[in-house]
Amino acid sequence: MKIGPQHHGASLRRRWGVPLGVATGVTAVSLAAVVVLDGTGDAGQPRGAGPAHSGGGPAAATAPPSPSAPSSPGGRSTEAGFTITDATTTPIDAGTVTKILSSCLGSDASRYHPVVAVRTPLASPDSDGVVVAVDSAGQYVQCQAKGDKGTSPDSPPTFINDRLWGTGRVVEYFDSMMEPAGRGKYLMLGAGHYSSDVAKITISYGDDPKEYPARMAGGAFVYGAALSPDTPPGPRYMGPSPYVHAYDASGKEIYDQAEDPKFTDEQ
Repeated sequence: MKIGPQHHGASLRRRWGVPLGVATGVTAVSLAAVVVLDGTGDAGQPRGAGPAHSGGGPAAATAPPSPSAPSSPGGRSTEAGFTITDATTTPIDAGTVTKILSSCLGSDASRYHPVVAVRTPLASPDSDGVVVAVDSAGQYVQCQAKGDKGTSPDSPPTFINDRLWGTGRVVEYFDSMMEPAGRGKYLMLGAGHYSSDVAKITISYGDDPKEYPARMAGGAFVYGAALSPDTPPGPRYMGPSPYVHAYDASGKEIYDQAEDPKFTDEQ
């Protein structure tokens, strides 16, 4: 099966929700980011692309790029009919992060410290950034930001899906969504956490093999991208699905979401 928005993309997001207006505490798939505390990665620079995905296979597993390498233009996928116009994120200052967490978490905010906090490449009516924070027990929260205000699609906001960890798991997912961000523009963002043997996480979109580094800190990763369809989309446009790739310290790919049985078994 070709990996594209009409196959994997639609079914993945139907399973997990776009957007995730979940009132039951069930969180979802895959946010690229600049970290507040000790992050890595250049969210605007794509990895060198290998052969196009075919039959659900991964992109070429070459060594991840240096964080200091210059940024490259966004990637295009003619098959999937979209263009990633920007995957660059910028840090949110500490004072604003405090306000975002306070409005998102209320009295629970004091229990959490931020690990990743970014502004996304463009703003939707509801979002222009994201903050991921963690408490002393390793429980994560994810708050969407708009200005200095924060909201969560989870109920209660402090619920997060660490319970989905299992033997041999490398990556687990927090909330993800795609939101309209102006005529012919969409914001894609998502987040998750990773096991200790992961040194680098990248994101590809649809059947385009180009990979964009996510931001990583404190066991959490975040990604964000600006997307434009190559032709005017219909009213039910779902866009391409984001695919998470994880690499160990040697540059070997140890996880490809497109081959994760959690998703492929339901296709």
